[in-house]
Amino acid sequence: MSEILFIAHRIPFPPDRGDKIRSHHVLRRLAELGPVHVACFADDPDDLRHEPALAELAASHSLVRRNRPLPVAGLAALAQGLPVSLTAFADARLQSYVARVLATRPVSAIYVFSGQMGQYVPEGFGGRVVIDLVDVDSAKFEAYAAGVGGVRHWLYAREDRLLRAEEARLVGRAGLIVLVSAEEADLLRRRLPHGVDGAVTAMGNGVDTAWYDPEQVPPEPALSGTEGPRLIFTGQMDYPPNVAAAVRAATRIMPVIRQVFPAASLEIVGRRPTGAVLALDGLNGCRVRGAVADVRPWLRGADMALTPLDIARGIQNKVLEAMAMSLPVVASPGAATGIAARAGVELAVADDDAAMARAAMALIANRPAAQAMGAAARRFVEQHHAWPAVLAPLAAALGFPSSGALCDAA
Repeated sequence: MSEILFIAHRIPFPPDRGDKIRSHHVLRRLAELGPVHVACFADDPDDLRHEPALAELAASHSLVRRNRPLPVAGLAALAQGLPVSLTAFADARLQSYVARVLATRPVSAIYVFSGQMGQYVPEGFGGRVVIDLVDVDSAKFEAYAAGVGGVRHWLYAREDRLLRAEEARLVGRAGLIVLVSAEEADLLRRRLPHGVDGAVTAMGNGVDTAWYDPEQVPPEPALSGTEGPRLIFTGQMDYPPNVAAAVRAATRIMPVIRQVFPAASLEIVGRRPTGAVLALDGLNGCRVRGAVADVRPWLRGADMALTPLDIARGIQNKVLEAMAMSLPVVASPGAATGIAARAGVELAVADDDAAMARAAMALIANRPAAQAMGAAARRFVEQHHAWPAVLAPLAAALGFPSSGALCDAA
C-alpha cells in the first residue's frame, strides 16, 4: 500500500487556530487515503500534551519541540543568506526522521503544509509532492515593510525578497502548489520570476458546521448582563494583523458606533493578547477576554462579528466560523477575500472605518435584517465550505484514486 509523508510547521492538534484547523482536516483526510507519517513541530510545552492524539492518527510521527530563539534564527539567516522563516524551522532531528521514513517506507506522496517546511523535501524524491503554501508569505512581509521604516523595513524587505525566491523554487520543485484561495493563487503567479512555471491551484478552507452550530451551544453567561449590542472580534491575539485589527476596531470604529448606540460593546476573544491588545480593555466599550475554552458560546452570545483586517492573507477562518454560527459579519475587503458570499446578503463588506461603522449600525438598527443575514450566512457555509466538499479533490492531487480533481484557479 502506498503511504504518505505529511510535513507541517505545527502539530495539527488541537484545531484551535487558523493554520491548525486547515492542517488538522487535511491530515485526517490523508489518513483516510492510507498510512500517514507525520513530521511536525511543537511551538510550546502545551503542544506536547496533544502528542497522543497525533500518535493515534499517524502511522509514525516525529514531534520536535521548536525552541530556537528568533535572534539565533535571524543570525543564522544573515550568515547563510536565507529567510528567517526557513532558519527558524530548520532542525536536524526532523530532517533525520524524514530521511528515515523515505528510506524505509513505501512513500509515494509528500504533502508539505506551509512553505517554510519545503526545505525538508529531498531533491531525489521521485514521488508526488504537493506543497500547501496556504498564503503567499512573501507578500505579507512586503506589506509589513511598507508600513515601517528603518531597520524593521530592511528586515521585512529582505524577508520578502528571499521568501519570494524560495516560493519560486518550490513552484519548480513541487508537482502541485496549493493556496487557500484563487486570489492567493493568482497573486503567487504574478510574483513569480519570468520563466518560472508550475502547477498552482486553490483549495479553500472549510468549517465544521456540525461543531459551529448555534443550536448546539448556549450563549456565554458572561455576556448575559450586558445591554448590547454586542460585537465580537476573534483570533490569535499576538498575530500582528489581528492586533492591528483589534486596535482599529477599538479606537476608530467603536467610537463612531457608540455615538449612536452608547451601550455597544466589543468582545475581543483570543489567546495571547499582546500589550497593545490588553490596553484596549475598558476603552470604548471593549473587553479583552483572552483565551477561552470554547469560542462558540461567545459567538452565540454576540449580535455581530466585526473583522476590520487591513492585512489579510487567504480565507479567514474567523469569518467562516462566525457565519456558521449564524452571525452577521461586517468584514473588510481583505477579511472577505476568498469567500464568494453575496455582499449585503450573506456578508457585509465595508472598506474604511466610516463605512464599517455605517454597515454595523445599519444591522444594529434593523434586527430582522441582521437575523436574515446571519441565517443566509450559515446556509452559505453549509453549501460551499463544508470540509468534506473542500477536501474531496485531495486524493487525485496526491495521485490516489479519486473522482475529483483540484481545479486550476486561473
